[in-house]
Amino acid sequence: MIRSLTTAATGMEAMQTYMDNISNNLSNLHTTGYKRTRIEFQDLMYQALREPGVRNFEGSMAPSGIEVGLGVRTAATQKVFEQGAPNLTENPFDVAISGEGFFQITLPDGSIGYTRDGQFKLSSDGTLTTAAGFIVHPEVVLPEGADSFQVESDGRITVKLPGEELSTDIGQFELARFINPAGLRSLGGNLFAVSDASGVPIVNLPGEEGTGTLLNRYVESSNVQIVDEMVNMIAAQRAYEIVSKAITTSEEMLQIANNLKR
Repeated sequence: MIRSLTTAATGMEAMQTYMDNISNNLSNLHTTGYKRTRIEFQDLMYQALREPGVRNFEGSMAPSGIEVGLGVRTAATQKVFEQGAPNLTENPFDVAISGEGFFQITLPDGSIGYTRDGQFKLSSDGTLTTAAGFIVHPEVVLPEGADSFQVESDGRITVKLPGEELSTDIGQFELARFINPAGLRSLGGNLFAVSDASGVPIVNLPGEEGTGTLLNRYVESSNVQIVDEMVNMIAAQRAYEIVSKAITTSEEMLQIANNLKR
């Protein structure tokens, strides 16, 4: 009887984690470039009261065993890198990726972070940065007095310099792809870091070797589907209620056994 209490407790804990994941997805419904997280569960080890295929005292073989499961655990949380809808902003420094790939960002420690968030800004010296002030890699610096900032689909960055009619190239976006993007480590701030599971970055120009192209004056919306998350929330709530009922029922059975008299 005690086994059912601990088994049901693992179910309640799993549903709490499920709700935490749903809440995080819904909280980032309007986060640019956010990728929803999917949670995966696994059953725990089993207590084998009788192994399948054992022979009884009469010599016949049992076609099945007797196994009692001991609950559930969270196996993994996986980012789903489905394309988010492009959202027109008309801001010349906003860039969205259509297809696979990540922008490369130089972090304060000198390492490279990766993001789908293309809401770029200009620093005081004209360097292209993220909203947090991290510099885009490769570095792009706008010349003084330049205007008509434009990002082409292949990543070329052009401006018009004072006194010139034709546009001038001042930089180039490069995008990184990964064999297993779900293995990237989340850093927060719309940033990811390389891990052993993700593999090394494969850097290409936009549009080359399966890498996505760029959309200037657009940003990529979150790929969270609010209807799906609401349905998941209802399912998690009902599962939590049912598992808690199992604990209540087990406690009542223990009370009945405790009240037995000779």
